[in-house]
Amino acid sequence: MASLLYRLGRFSARRAWLVIVAWVVILGLAGGAFALFGGTLTSAVSIPGTATQKVSDELAEKFPAASGGRGTVVFTTTDDSAFTAEQQTAIGDLLDETVELDNVKSTTNPFETQAQIDDSAQQVIDGRQQLADGVAQLDSGQAQLDAATTQITAGQAQLDAARAQAEAAGQLAAAQPTLDAQQAQLDAGAAALAEQQATLDAGRTELETQGTALEQGSDLLDLAAGIRQVSTDETTAVASVQFDTSLNALPAESKEAVVEEFNNAGIDGVTAEVSNDIAASIPEILGPGEVGGVIVAAIVLFIMLGTLIGAGLPLLNALVGVGVGVLASLALSGTVVMLSVTPVLGVMLGLAVGIDYSLFILNRHRTQLRRGVSLQESIGLANGTSGNAVVFAGATVLIALLALNLTGIPFLGLMGTVGAVCVFVAILIAITLTPALLGLVGEKILTKKARAHIGAAHVHAAVPTKPMNTVRAVVTVIAGIAVLLTIAIPALSMRLGLPAGSSEPLDSSAYRAYKIVDDKFGAGINGPLLVVADLDTAITDDELIAEQVRIGTALKAENDVVAVAPIGASEDDLLLAFQVIPEEGPTSESTEQLVRDLRGLDIDGVSSLGVAGNASGNIDVSEKLADALPLYLLVVVGLSLIILIFVFRSILVPVTATLGFVLSLFASFGAITAVFQWGWLGFLFGIHDPGPILSFLPILVVGVLFGLAMDYQLFLVSGMRESFTHGAPARLAVQRGVHAGRTVVIAAALIMASVFSGFVFSNSVMIQSIGFGLGIGVLLDAFVVRLLIIPAVMHLLGDAAWWLPKWLDRILPNVDVEGASLERTHPVHPADETADETAGPEVAAAPRH
Repeated sequence: MASLLYRLGRFSARRAWLVIVAWVVILGLAGGAFALFGGTLTSAVSIPGTATQKVSDELAEKFPAASGGRGTVVFTTTDDSAFTAEQQTAIGDLLDETVELDNVKSTTNPFETQAQIDDSAQQVIDGRQQLADGVAQLDSGQAQLDAATTQITAGQAQLDAARAQAEAAGQLAAAQPTLDAQQAQLDAGAAALAEQQATLDAGRTELETQGTALEQGSDLLDLAAGIRQVSTDETTAVASVQFDTSLNALPAESKEAVVEEFNNAGIDGVTAEVSNDIAASIPEILGPGEVGGVIVAAIVLFIMLGTLIGAGLPLLNALVGVGVGVLASLALSGTVVMLSVTPVLGVMLGLAVGIDYSLFILNRHRTQLRRGVSLQESIGLANGTSGNAVVFAGATVLIALLALNLTGIPFLGLMGTVGAVCVFVAILIAITLTPALLGLVGEKILTKKARAHIGAAHVHAAVPTKPMNTVRAVVTVIAGIAVLLTIAIPALSMRLGLPAGSSEPLDSSAYRAYKIVDDKFGAGINGPLLVVADLDTAITDDELIAEQVRIGTALKAENDVVAVAPIGASEDDLLLAFQVIPEEGPTSESTEQLVRDLRGLDIDGVSSLGVAGNASGNIDVSEKLADALPLYLLVVVGLSLIILIFVFRSILVPVTATLGFVLSLFASFGAITAVFQWGWLGFLFGIHDPGPILSFLPILVVGVLFGLAMDYQLFLVSGMRESFTHGAPARLAVQRGVHAGRTVVIAAALIMASVFSGFVFSNSVMIQSIGFGLGIGVLLDAFVVRLLIIPAVMHLLGDAAWWLPKWLDRILPNVDVEGASLERTHPVHPADETADETAGPEVAAAPRH
């Protein structure tokens, strides 16, 4: 590999313009592919196969009216006064016009809906009064009937007595016609009373039926009493906009059209704020913060290298690599659902590793130039030695990123793939474009002072002659571990979730909508749950309300439930849908617990209860990621350990490298939790509403940080191994390796942390947390683990650090990551430089004496 890279470096230096033009063409092709095939990005995080997604799919199949994405628009008066009739009319007209927009299925007028709710409540009151009046009338009629019945009974008794007297007097035959006539009158009266009684009974039954229905309706109203469309002070109204497809599949143009419609409403005295379901912003790929991070990286490069050309070359390489990698990846966004943070991750990694990888080769080239090595020979050697290390280091990053596909989570796998593409392009750029540009700039890569002393620099090179103090090594290990463990403490309380409206920028419409709803209607309105009850048997229309009341009452009885509103039934009458309003917002612990309680609720006649909504989505995403993490770690750590064993021909070096990574990982988790969940130093990073940590952040940080940590491990420890294999004692080799590599590792870590930190000031909390997590992780791993703890541990291990079982030593191939064999065949001392700089790679690669 080293010899191949050596020849590639010399070829790129000799054919610099060919290489440069080739990369410009590739960049143009990537841009063209994006223009032709690029699609839209989404900010909605979803995972197929989760419980939440199953509920959404079931609704789409059985209850289309309740399916589709839904967002809210909050209208509020500017002077905090009640809406006027004119304002209500204007808002209603605006909502009617919104239905004409693409992908909008329907809208709800909050004033009409609230009026219906209020009318229903009044109808219950009026209905109860009417029922009471009806009962009173029936009771009065019953009293009259009872009195008439008493008269009939008395008349019958008199008639019976008269009949008995006539019979006793022997005059029954003569009195019979009269008695029969009177009996007929009594029977007719009794029949009439019986008919009236039947009428009264029927009326009473009807009133009881109406009363039952009325009370069931009253029960439904009571269950939903906590849900309002217009605030009690009539200064704020919440309208709903329903789309014909899910929010993550909704074209960005449709969302933007809805936002523009309400932003340009122009209703006097009324402002319209759109919820984050509709107005969630797509983060900028390169905003002011990100540019600031690149500027800091440029300053670090200039301080280290001393020339503008030297500082600009790695930046140029990184920008070209980012352009190719990100544009090529975005070309896929037209065929796959791509999360909005996906290309941003590609930019983060592309910039960071692109600068670092070019810097490693450039720094080696500068050192060789100062020693008097000829230009093209130095470029070839730098590419064959440091470029070889870049390839192996990049391989660990690629493994970590591509392994994200093993999680079974599509959006996370796509993020890993896009990041891997950008890293792969950065590697190619480093070993081809960097040598080409170095060939063009020639000795100007050095400062004037360095150019004046070419060939003498190696004489003054200071090399450590004694190892570090053992006591110091022990103290360093203990202190370093203690610091990392202390920083990691907040990670013990880490909660995972997805961003809500409260995490949007302070000046955004989505944030204002969230806060207004929270203030006027309660926190739970911002995170309603959709509960679906699958029934054992189909219900009839007559049973519907009673069943809704029965199930709704069971739902309302759960802790932290404010209100329950029935949505309707499916066409097959086997599914009932409810809206459940929790006590707190979608990211609260109580709401997450409520989701679990509802899913575990046992209701007679209900085979299963499904829950959808932001809170349930948070739980499902977190659980899915937690299930995927063990396999992911096994694959990533396992493969990387194998690579490191190949590279270092040691067992303990890869193991200590991995254990050090675990320390820095948990420390970075602790820092993330302290800032984004606890709110510590939130004012520095613009964290105005602390909340749960982004669900997929831990696994993403694991993948990216592990690859980058192994980068620094490789660049630092390879110098130790090189010194050890050249005969230096193990402990002295540690000191020499640190001395040789610390400057470039410090610069590389500062550059990478600067690039990542620039994203902390993004307008998206997802980007902020990813940038902060990776930035703090790189700093802790590079400065505490790689530059302090690992050298101290290597010192304490001594020769044991390089122990390898003999049987394994025999079967392992010799991976010359430092390019030592190349250096033996191509000495770097100027006295040995006899090859013609214009010679081809084959000539230059031949051993010289």
